[in-house]
Amino acid sequence: MTRDVQITFDCADPAALSTFWAAALGYRLQPPPKGFDSWEAALESFGVPREQWNSRSAIVPVEGERPRIFFQRVPENKAAKNRLHIDVRAAPGLEGEERMSALEAEADRLQALGATRAYRVEPDPAQLEVGFITMRDPEGNEFCLD
Repeated sequence: MTRDVQITFDCADPAALSTFWAAALGYRLQPPPKGFDSWEAALESFGVPREQWNSRSAIVPVEGERPRIFFQRVPENKAAKNRLHIDVRAAPGLEGEERMSALEAEADRLQALGATRAYRVEPDPAQLEVGFITMRDPEGNEFCLD
């Protein structure tokens, strides 16, 4: 039996982080429930206190079968390196300098959205390494451009 997968981020600002990841991955913010023009209208109707309106957010694929990504506010800050991270496949099928150029272009795009660069690993066939760039999202979560 197969299972659906949802990826969840603990974060300080669900609205901002979901907006970043939607732009990074080509997703969209999850639409509000039927009968509501906005999440604000839905949350107000449900009686959710305004201070809780940014406690959660979610993004969904624009098309195709990819996982929903959920963002939930937590009180603690990020404290250490992620044990699990996302690889953004920005250069599938490309090799060498063509691959690294594609990754650099994506790194520039994501930096303009608020990501920061951590480091670049060069291709090294002797080490079975094809090359990648490690980045951090606006809250410091590591991810790789692969």
